Amino acid sequence: MGAAEKALRVTRGGLSAVGGVQAAGVACGLKKDGRPDLALVVADGPATVAATFTLNRVRAAPIVVSKRHLRGGRFAAIVLNSGNANACTGPQGLRDAEATAAEAARLLGRPVGEVFVASTGVIGRRLDMGAVRMGIREAAKALAPGGGGRAARAIMTTDTVAKEAAVRFSVGRARVTVAGMAKGSGMIAPHMATMLAVIATDATVESRLLRAALREAVGGSFNRITVDGDTSTNDMVLCFATGAAGAPPLAADSRAFRTFRRALDQVCLALAKMIARDGEGATKLAEVCVRGARSDREARRAAETVATSPLVKTTLFGEDINWGRIMAALGRSGARFDPDRVAIRVDRVPVVQNGVSLGPRAEAAANRRLRRREFALTVTLHAGRAEARLWTTDLSEAYVRINAGYRS
Repeated sequence: MGAAEKALRVTRGGLSAVGGVQAAGVACGLKKDGRPDLALVVADGPATVAATFTLNRVRAAPIVVSKRHLRGGRFAAIVLNSGNANACTGPQGLRDAEATAAEAARLLGRPVGEVFVASTGVIGRRLDMGAVRMGIREAAKALAPGGGGRAARAIMTTDTVAKEAAVRFSVGRARVTVAGMAKGSGMIAPHMATMLAVIATDATVESRLLRAALREAVGGSFNRITVDGDTSTNDMVLCFATGAAGAPPLAADSRAFRTFRRALDQVCLALAKMIARDGEGATKLAEVCVRGARSDREARRAAETVATSPLVKTTLFGEDINWGRIMAALGRSGARFDPDRVAIRVDRVPVVQNGVSLGPRAEAAANRRLRRREFALTVTLHAGRAEARLWTTDLSEAYVRINAGYRS
């Protein structure tokens, strides 16, 4: 372990580990089963903010409102609801998202332009604003520094576990934390996925630097996972900095800022992997690594095509290394390579060399690796020096059952 890694210490608590943050999670009736469905996260004082949003052309009302508020570069709070996406709900959906921000701003005594909104759930249904207003009132009363875990549970939809991560490091004599929560299980693919993630730090970071750091962190984490190849109308990753640690402002060329970026990368990747592990119906998590590509772009395209292929994913579920499906995916990816030079392995077990099978014994050994919960699938193209990594899941019958009954 190098000095950089030693400087970062994993800690507990999710958002509750960050100074200057309060959170709450309540049930307001948006979910039929009475589970918690509204979260409120608040910065005690002025905070800077950065965010990334879905690339889907169909954008939910909360995305429109939050993108507008992001222009101010300041954060006071975010209201997140599950059970209803408030997407494809027309002008009234936009008014409902605006009213959500306005109600939180009123109760908290903060500028409405510093309040963000996020939603997840069924598309095409209007929000029950009576329930939402009641939920915001209850959440505002329940706000507490230790409320991060309740907030993380309140944003779950088909998730089976709450997702939280936290990392701590030092800036001078100050102890700084980066932590977050996320939700996501289905409609997960690179280019943002069906996820909501809120990340906070008590470092002092100006908006411009925070935007650059978050963009890079999302590119190496949330944009590197896939469950089913779909992206959502509601995806958002938001990061805010409270400055409550009392550390000096981070300078762009400083060692402290480089450490902060590593911490943010680590938290984002941890949350992203939690989402992939919790993929709807998933029994496997596979790291797909393509090496030896001609360019970073071609490495990414090849890895993404393999990782999103339904045939490859069902092969993983069946625990039978049908490597021909991997070769076929590589061939349609757009990457340039000589098929007669391709090598494939599962973890450290070689299966294909120079484009042909190494035989039944090699395949049997690879199949034993596929029985594990997590493993690596590595492809070497021998066409260059670029490489790319993504994380994918298998595709099971349970995925079909979960999504066939999602609205009922």
